[in-house]
Amino acid sequence: MTEVLLAVGTEKGLFLGRSRDRLTWKFSGPHFPMNAIYSVSIDRRDDRTRVLAGADSSHWGPSVWRSDDLGASWFEPPQPAVRFPESTGASLTRVWQLQPAGAEAPGVVYAGTEPAALFRSTDGGETFALVEPLWNHPQRPQWGAGYGGQGLHTILTHPRDPQRLLVAVSSGGVYRSKDGGDSWEPSNTGLRAEFFPQESQYPEFGQCVHKIAPDPVHPDRLYLQNHGGVYRSDDWGGSWRSIVDGLPAEFGFAVAAHPRRADTAYLFPLGGSDDRIPPGRRCRVFRTTDGGTSWQQLAEGLPGEDHYGIVLRDALRTDDAAPAGIYFGNRTGDVYGSRDEGESWSLLLSHLPDVLCVRAAVVG
Repeated sequence: MTEVLLAVGTEKGLFLGRSRDRLTWKFSGPHFPMNAIYSVSIDRRDDRTRVLAGADSSHWGPSVWRSDDLGASWFEPPQPAVRFPESTGASLTRVWQLQPAGAEAPGVVYAGTEPAALFRSTDGGETFALVEPLWNHPQRPQWGAGYGGQGLHTILTHPRDPQRLLVAVSSGGVYRSKDGGDSWEPSNTGLRAEFFPQESQYPEFGQCVHKIAPDPVHPDRLYLQNHGGVYRSDDWGGSWRSIVDGLPAEFGFAVAAHPRRADTAYLFPLGGSDDRIPPGRRCRVFRTTDGGTSWQQLAEGLPGEDHYGIVLRDALRTDDAAPAGIYFGNRTGDVYGSRDEGESWSLLLSHLPDVLCVRAAVVG
């Protein structure tokens, strides 16, 4: 039987769960108590499993910790793993994203930060260097900040070409590189910025993208949850089209894709930018199995009426077991899991601090 590791980052620490049947779980934590855990990655390359955690201490500041024994012990480098060069005049607020590159780039891990910047590691996340061409992009000084801060929260590498990178910034929009990060261009055609004046709601950049997930089968297909709008791209971000029809609302933060099945993605809609609670006050995940042409409500085992917990951009995730497990945590401290691809749900944890991020993977 396979063992799944479930990592739940909260406002006050990291909780790690392990299960062989995804019915009964054994959790440890909180690791890093009183630290806000905005980012976690589970890297299974190089014949080992490494867990990286972006911990933000209100006293000591942000740091990236690593564990090579599934959280039994943690190591923090003597010098900050992620730090801005003095020449930038910037200082790190938090690490929003930790993303291992593909198997074709062993040792490479990317970090997305606030203020919005991209960092690259070539030693498995022990040290990072600023990707200066994106930081020096002439449009960067005009990027705004989302309600939670200006974060680079999505990092994707193309599955067939490690030189192709895509990032998303709140609020800067989508940017792509075709040369490993040496140059960047905005890639927001078709994405709406509803908070701009009506005559300028489709700008070249400045959109508040909330999250992007890649389709596992079609290498150029992406799913995007925007600040108002759900979109799909079939040319790896070159252009975007709406797939919101069939959803109860167009606002939300999170989107996740099935780990193996084409055209299958998951969302947790919210009422709107001024109504950030689930539509109808009901806890529901929505799934598409046809690339966004239609959506199906998944609510068996989830709370019905009078539910107010929202799911943040990195708090909805899948594992890579068969059948796929789907997990989400909310700001009321509940974590739900499905071991049948969303058909039914179980409460795994409750009464945690605000859940900021969730990650899951088969580790044994």
